[in-house]
Amino acid sequence: MRPLLAFSRGVDALTAGFGRIADWLVLIACTISAANAFARYGFASGSNAWLEAQWYCFAGMVMLGASHTLFRNEHVRVDLVYGALGMRARIWVDVLGILFFLLPAMALLAWMTWPFFVESWVRAEVSSSPDGLIRWPAKLLLPLGFLLMTIQGLSELVKRVALLRGIELPPGRLHAAYARPDQ
Repeated sequence: MRPLLAFSRGVDALTAGFGRIADWLVLIACTISAANAFARYGFASGSNAWLEAQWYCFAGMVMLGASHTLFRNEHVRVDLVYGALGMRARIWVDVLGILFFLLPAMALLAWMTWPFFVESWVRAEVSSSPDGLIRWPAKLLLPLGFLLMTIQGLSELVKRVALLRGIELPPGRLHAAYARPDQ
């Protein structure tokens, strides 16, 4: 179990790094938005490239930040049964959900979006909008984001199995505490 927990620590660190990038993309997108609005309304000039850059930042926030959100256990879940379960039952629900839903879906999506990116890269695809940006960076975010979710899912699976086996994890390694959302 020790090598798997070491793998999990590495994945968590990688995910935290991409989470910081996603955080910075929020600031960058807001700055671009404000600058673009100022240029358009203040000087009657602007560029579609700035709008597309905002969209690319948003795509980065979502695709790079999703795995960090999974690590922090902050994804939205349906609370009908989960909140009423004990901790061990919640861990089993997480294990089964990761094995049968998260991992297959994310791995499939990573695999399916890779050719989408490669085609864009090979063709040097550019947006059809005037002043449009190259498209492959945004399309690269898809397989990258799904791959990050896959490996973070593996990390979460390792941690849950460790808990089921009675292995204590250091504080901050598992955000498994569940709090019912405020209504």
